[in-house]
This record gives sequence, structure tokens and C-alpha cells, in this order.
Amino acid sequence: MTRTLRWAGGLLATVTAATLGLSAPAHAATVSVPLRTLVADLPVATESRTGYSRDLFPHWTDADSDGCNTRYEVLIAEATTRPSVGSGCQLSGGRWRSYYDGASWTDPSDLDIDHMVPLAEAWDSGARNWTTSRRQAFANDLGDVRSLVAVTDNVNQAKGDQDPATWLPTYEKCRYVGEWVAVKTRWRLSVDSAEKSALTSRASSCTNITLTVTHAY
Repeated sequence: MTRTLRWAGGLLATVTAATLGLSAPAHAATVSVPLRTLVADLPVATESRTGYSRDLFPHWTDADSDGCNTRYEVLIAEATTRPSVGSGCQLSGGRWRSYYDGASWTDPSDLDIDHMVPLAEAWDSGARNWTTSRRQAFANDLGDVRSLVAVTDNVNQAKGDQDPATWLPTYEKCRYVGEWVAVKTRWRLSVDSAEKSALTSRASSCTNITLTVTHAY
């Protein structure tokens, strides 16, 4: 799997990634617009948590049947020092940096794989109307490097299911906002009014670089 990042002004601008578990169809639409435009284009809708269960998003699947599920694919791809991969996808000798808090780790158990847009937030924002297969594709999205990120476990737990109106990481806030907006756009998810306001305000102080996003469907 390939996860290639290109940076401008500290924010993710363009992504090239080999897709595992989510093959983009030939007709998939791609948008390439400035950050603030991408924020402005997000549709606003009232959120609803009714009926939500994490089990409705089957996650950590092994789409390519190589013995490493989605969690481990992300850990391997995001390692700053590539780990050795043993039987059962046991990882050793790797090193990781959590950009949310700037911490570095050598034990994979110290890291969670964060859904940039939490599963509950996705449900609130439109995924409640999806099929189970689409929710599975969202929960295991290796087709865009911004969808899943390896971060310090307790920081991810502190984030929980919050959106940027109530939670932002300690570091690289502009990167985080860009990634959040990209994932919402990729999956055609809405935002609530407080979320839209927070994203607009934060984006106004970030470099207004162009973000390229390919819709998942």
C-alpha cells in the first residue's frame, strides 16, 4: 500500500494512495479547491444520533487478505521507522509520531487508529442512511490517507466523537481542519451549524491552500 503525503504550509494538499478495501470507481468525482471554499461548500444539516451503534460500522477488516487488518495497515504505513511484520501481523522495531500531541511511540499498543471523522459523527451527519457495506467502506477507508490516523491512545479517547466545534488537537490544527473537511467532502457528509462556524473560523487563520479530494462513491 502507498500513502504519499505532499505538504504546503503544514497542511495536506495532495494525496496519492493505493486503495485497499475501497476501490474508487472510474467515474468517481474529484474536486480540487482552496480550503476555505471546501469549508464553505459543506452542506449544513441537523444531526441525529438516533439508532447509532458502533457495530453498524464493521471495522478493522482485512480487505486484501494479507493477514494485516486495517489497523495494522495504517500502523505500517504511518511508521516513521518501518516495523518488521511477523506472524499474525505482529509489529516490532517500529516508531510512530502522533501529530495530535507530538508524542513518539515504539509500542503499537500505545496508539489508536483514529477515524478522523468519528463513526458516531459520521452517523449523525448522514451515514445513518447508508448501507452497511458503505459504512464498512468508510470505517476501513485506506483510499485516502486523511481518513485514518495513528495517534496516542488517550488523546484519541479524549477526542471521542467530538467535532471541531468542541475539540482540536494541541498541534497542527490547520492540518487537522483540512483533513476533517476533506473526509467530510469525500463521503458527502453534512456539518451542523456550530461545526460549520468553527471550521470557518479556524480555516480563516490557516494557509488557504488547494485540497484535492476524490469522492468515495
